[in-house]
Amino acid sequence: MENISSHLDVIVIGELNVDIILYGMDQLPSVGKEVIAKEMKVTLGSSSAIFASNLSSVGTKVGFIGKIGNDNFGKIVIGSLEDRKVDTSHILRSDVLNTGITMVLSFDQDRANVTYPGAMDELYLSDIDLGFLKQAKHLHLSSTFLQPGIKNDLPMLFSNAKKLGLTTSLDPQWDPQEEWDLPLEELLPYVDVFMPNEKELMGLTRTGSIKKGIDKIKAFANIVVVKNGSEGSWAWNGEEIIHQTAFLNSNVVDCTGAGDSFNAGFVHQFINEATLSKCLEFGSLLGAINTTRAGGIGAFSDLALIKSIAEETFKYKI
Repeated sequence: MENISSHLDVIVIGELNVDIILYGMDQLPSVGKEVIAKEMKVTLGSSSAIFASNLSSVGTKVGFIGKIGNDNFGKIVIGSLEDRKVDTSHILRSDVLNTGITMVLSFDQDRANVTYPGAMDELYLSDIDLGFLKQAKHLHLSSTFLQPGIKNDLPMLFSNAKKLGLTTSLDPQWDPQEEWDLPLEELLPYVDVFMPNEKELMGLTRTGSIKKGIDKIKAFANIVVVKNGSEGSWAWNGEEIIHQTAFLNSNVVDCTGAGDSFNAGFVHQFINEATLSKCLEFGSLLGAINTTRAGGIGAFSDLALIKSIAEETFKYKI
């Protein structure tokens, strides 16, 4: 695919995989036993891809840097992103690696995941085309712990982005090993918006609350945004912590990707120089819209649907 535009708003660097989502189970399976799922959906997965797809759907010009295999799951990834007008020209395709896959066991407002990383393990700093990066205004990266090939070079990557004049955001996502070994003091000065959820912040800072976690990093962080589902979100703006209440959905279909959709709403407003409160509000709205359809991108097929859900379900006019 050729570049959609010679100028992009946001370039996303991240993992790419397909989600196979199973719904309607009474319990999690245990070893040696089997449970029955009532529904299944195969869709674009990965935090980074859901973020990119939904950000593009609200009108932001988005490009993607990542790695997949030359296989059928890779075709689903590329096709899904191109359907949402995401520039896929810098997604690398491997003949020897498989595209990653995540099995998602969905339960009400939570989920359990099993991920096979595949090609996402093999994305390196040397794969990043700085000329392509320079076309954008903003860099976003998700899922640091699912990308071991690039994780140790994150300070250099974000430093390079700042030298190129980009604003930046980072969502670390969950660490499957629960080691939480990011060099925050070295990295966060180059991150304009740091976007963990509550559990991730506490894991990374070895603390027991959002406030204590923010206190631990605020000396070297810029804006810190912390998501916490139905409890809303919090942001440190350099002086104080502000809170945004959640848009509550009384008929949750699926929470897969809700945090990524929050990120998309926040960054959409951030690159348009909205106030921090407006960024939080729009992020919370898109996170809630996400829960009204199955899969991380189901509620974001086009802007008309997004506007319709916002107005009819959450009484919010976009």
